[in-house]
Parts: sequence; structure tokens; C-alpha cells
Amino acid sequence: MSGDTVSTAHDQTYAPARAARELTLRRREFDLAVRLGHLRTVLDEGGGGRRVTHAELDRLRAQTGFPDLLRARVETVGTREGAELLGVSPGRFTRLARLGVLVPVTFYLNRYRAVVWRYLAEELRQVAATDDNKPLLTGRTPSGLREQLEEGLDLRARNWRGRHLGFLLREADGHPWARAAALASLLDPAQVAEIVPDPYERAQLGRFLPRAAPHGSPGSPTAHLAERIATAVEPDEIDWLRADLAQTVAEARAQEPASRPTPSTTAPAARLGEDGGTAFGTLPPPPPPPVAVPRAGVTHRPRPRRPRGLLGRLRRAVRHPVPHREAEYGA
Repeated sequence: MSGDTVSTAHDQTYAPARAARELTLRRREFDLAVRLGHLRTVLDEGGGGRRVTHAELDRLRAQTGFPDLLRARVETVGTREGAELLGVSPGRFTRLARLGVLVPVTFYLNRYRAVVWRYLAEELRQVAATDDNKPLLTGRTPSGLREQLEEGLDLRARNWRGRHLGFLLREADGHPWARAAALASLLDPAQVAEIVPDPYERAQLGRFLPRAAPHGSPGSPTAHLAERIATAVEPDEIDWLRADLAQTVAEARAQEPASRPTPSTTAPAARLGEDGGTAFGTLPPPPPPPVAVPRAGVTHRPRPRRPRGLLGRLRRAVRHPVPHREAEYGA
């Protein structure tokens, strides 16, 4: 939900796929341009997601250097290309990324389920052009940092989560529950349940939970690996997200309380998980139907169940015999 929040009609806007073609961008480049704030979108009044106005397309096409300038802003590179931009070896590039000097902007999983980090080429060029970074690019890595690398320090996933959270908060457009859902998306559902014990508030979070980029089919090993990358694991990172989520939910609760069922309404809708529950747990079961209470002094005897079939007809014939009609047939 980045950019303006003005609803607009279809005949005034383009869908994302059409807008990407108009801007001569690949779809992943278009999505990244939106998340980086280079491209403004508006709400679809029909509930179909985000759209791009004609005016926004005209604004971008009128810029000097279009479309090369826009494409350069969203260009991403891997380790080998990034190392060439910095003028270092791929090994040093990886060490700098693990130390948090270089922050990935996206990732994908290759056919061997190995994580391939991607970096903004524009940012790497700025790193290479800054004189203060020369010692990191050419000098020997300080002993303290070398020890941390030997112990397994790798900040790439954490730094990606921090950047990804910034994207999600921008897309939230200030909506209190959408901001809370952005924070909740980086926590394990068990953590969210501890912070937000109310099932109807968790259902409200589920409504605004941002959809993750697809990595493999749902439930596949690749999808599970991508989910682990997108979930906070460091204790201090988890503590920060928990505290921020608790505060944001309190603000959302004060501004827009979660809807609750009444005798004439049903429970709030939420995104369903694989087990049929909501994204952050299941809603409580509906109350049982009311039971009729007999009036005082009145005894209700259960009516016996009447047997069916031939046996039932024989028993009824014994209890209620048909009267003989001798006069009709003679003695």
C-alpha cells in the first residue's frame, strides 16, 4: 500500500502488469520500484489491490533519461557482479555483506535451495565512490571482525529483514493494523500469540498480513526455507519486534478496535492457514445453541421410538386389532 491512498476508477489507472509494460520494466523491477518509493500507486476502489495512474506514468516518462534512469535505480546484482562494481574479490564482497557493510535488497532460492542475495547496483556504486570505505575495500580486515566471521557472523538475513520491514511499513500507509501486521509478519506466530492473546485482534492482524513473495509451492522445503529467512531469530531482534508490536497493537486498539461477533453477526474474517485456522491461530468456537428449559411442575416423558417395517406393523396390529365384520362375510 505504498504511495497515495486515494481510491480511483479502473478507467483512470493501469493494473501493475500493464503499468510495467508501459514503463518497459520487468515485473520484478516494477515491484522493486514501488517498494523503493520511485513509483507511486493508488488504491483500487474495487478492492483489486494497487494501481498506477496515467498521471504517474506520464510523470516518470517525462523525466530526463527515461527509461534508463529508472531501470538503473532498480538494477540488482549478485555477488560476482557486485564484487566487480566494488573492485574486490567475491570472497571479500561476501565478508563485507556478512559483516553488514552491504545490505541485500532481495533474494531468491536457486534449484539447489541455496540463498542467492541481490544488492542494489546504485548503492554499491555509492559505496565504491566514498573515500571512507577505501580501507574496507583494500585494507586488511580488522582482527576483531575476522574473529566474528570465524564464529559464523552473518548479518545478511537480518539486514534484509530490516530493509523489508521498511518496505512493509511504507506500504502500510499509516494504517494502525497494517503497521502492526507488518511487524507481526517477521515474528513466529507463537510469539504473536503471546503478545496479542485476543483471538479477534489476531484475526484483525491476519486481515492486513502482507503476502510474502512466492518461493516454491506452499509447504515445500523451499517455501519453508524462505519462511525461516523472513522470521526473526536473534534474541535482541525478537525483543525489539515484540516491544514494537505490543505498542503498535495498543495504538491500533485505541484507534480502531477489532470487530467482534454479535448475535446478528459472525466472527471477523481472516486469512486462513494450512490447518484451517487464521494466520495467527484459530478463533474460538461459536457458542452452543440455547437449550429449552422445562417449566416447573411439568414432566416431559420421552416418546418411544416406533419400530418400522413389518415388525412395526405386526406390533401395531396386536395393540389395535381390526374389528371383525362377520355380518359382511357371513358366520
